[in-house]
Amino acid sequence: MRRRFPDARLTYLVEPAAEPVVRHHPGLDEIVVVERPRGIARVRYDLALARRLRSARYDLAIDFHGGPRSSFLAWASGAPQRIGYGLPGRSWCYTTRVPWGRSLVPPRHSVSNQWDLIAPLGIGPPDPAIDPVVMPVDATAKARVGQRLADAGVAAEAPLVVMHVSAGNPFRRWPAAAFARVAASLAEEDAARRVLITSGPSDSAAAEAVAAEARRLAGRAGAGIVRTGEFDLPELRALVDRAALYIGGDSGPLHVAATTATPIVALFGPTLPARSMPWRGPSIRSLAVDAGPLPCRPCHQRHCVPGDFRCLTAISPTMVLDAARTLLMPKR
Repeated sequence: MRRRFPDARLTYLVEPAAEPVVRHHPGLDEIVVVERPRGIARVRYDLALARRLRSARYDLAIDFHGGPRSSFLAWASGAPQRIGYGLPGRSWCYTTRVPWGRSLVPPRHSVSNQWDLIAPLGIGPPDPAIDPVVMPVDATAKARVGQRLADAGVAAEAPLVVMHVSAGNPFRRWPAAAFARVAASLAEEDAARRVLITSGPSDSAAAEAVAAEARRLAGRAGAGIVRTGEFDLPELRALVDRAALYIGGDSGPLHVAATTATPIVALFGPTLPARSMPWRGPSIRSLAVDAGPLPCRPCHQRHCVPGDFRCLTAISPTMVLDAARTLLMPKR
């Protein structure tokens, strides 16, 4: 958008949880944080926000979310051109409608699906080498991470593997025992290496359990397994930037990691690499690990039809370790 309209004023609406991702984005002029009050307070809040948007007299509104709230706000902005997905019940909010990408066959990357919304503006197709996902490093978060690693005894020169063991969606959570086996093996293979176990705030207990089991399996090499509490999004971005490798499932932290130049082992259960692999230049290495074709995959992640989460349990620690070792080897 900035390249296409270099003199435009670009405003981005975002809910609080994701605001750190765009806080320092160089392409944005203004960020509007949209709160999530409940009940009648939500109605009053959204009407006030709609009045604020309308008074700004935007020329263009693009709804990248496609939900009821975002479609209403796009319509309420009063922008003469409003672009959104042609979804049932909401397409009337837009003046320009594009097909909903997830209904297209074969599967397309999520970036391409969202890029469809700016194609009507004369913007060509995306190129990950030119248009990677972006989340600038926050300098204060980087300093906090550096101090926490030092306090945990992680030397600045130590090869660091960041392993994120949780996901907000249980359908994307690889078994804790498998994570522990991988962490233990990576620690055993290099005495200088440190394997840092991270998770979301709600999964701290699970991360502690993974670290404890990994230390038990690794024996004397268990000193290389590190836990320093959880990291917020800016800290996670700075942490992965420091790492030699990131390992994690298809969740928000994976895509924060994708904004770095750190190699990534991405674990895919019910989702597909074709849609969700890190979107960045091909010179930055990433490997997908999954269970291969299954009749039930991809799925809507509401109910496991076979009942055994085979898309996750069929991913073995050996498969993940092979990918990790490949990426930890120096480039030839």
